[in-house]
Amino acid sequence: MDDWRDRVADVAGWLGDARSVGVLTGAGISTDSGIPDFRGPQGVWTKDPKAERMATLSHYLADPETRRRAWRNRLESPMWHAAPNDGHRALVALERRGTLAGIVTQNVDGLHQAAGNAPDVVVEVHGSAAATRCVSCRERRPMEETLTRVRDGEDDPPCLRCGGILKSATISFGESLDPAVLARAEDIAMTVEVFVVAGSSLGVYPAAGLAPTARHHGARLVIVNLQPTPFDDIADAVLSGPLSEVLPALTGA
Repeated sequence: MDDWRDRVADVAGWLGDARSVGVLTGAGISTDSGIPDFRGPQGVWTKDPKAERMATLSHYLADPETRRRAWRNRLESPMWHAAPNDGHRALVALERRGTLAGIVTQNVDGLHQAAGNAPDVVVEVHGSAAATRCVSCRERRPMEETLTRVRDGEDDPPCLRCGGILKSATISFGESLDPAVLARAEDIAMTVEVFVVAGSSLGVYPAAGLAPTARHHGARLVIVNLQPTPFDDIADAVLSGPLSEVLPALTGA
């Protein structure tokens, strides 16, 4: 594969000339902020395949030990101390140009907003880890409130309203995405002139389907990821490098 620097000028030109740009971000954009990805060589699920059970709704609901482990992991997550990196800040620079139609993110860490992207620009297709949700009554509460209960000794804290099972307000395997959120994500993919995939393995649907959707509707497809993806062969450019270096080079940030 060519060095990513060989294509930077071309792709930066596409972004500069485009009247509308859409971005899909995955876990890879946050690794330089200290948040491990899932499927990379050092990914959470690569190193511990059983960890995926905590993100699977059926296992989470059926097994109290899976929930207890999930709450311990949430308590110790590097997410709570992570700060945006230069990759996030590059997308803020793209927004300031006035051509960013939206950032569709598979991430739940809130780092795009923390970097300075407007909340209404960020489409969180997999939800947010900043809140909890009861699977029975659907009540949402701040995550920190529930983490305090875990620190105080509740290893599987129930809903304070109905006693139901609490989980992070994120989309687990086995849950459907919010139709309105998905519709907005698809609209971005179908209407932009350039669609940039940044740090996603493009292995989780329906978000992964946004890449071929954008290409089918005439967008130039740019994939920035350290590992190969299933859609590299249809992309107009594939840049394999650290996102905290590649994205600033593309946006001039």
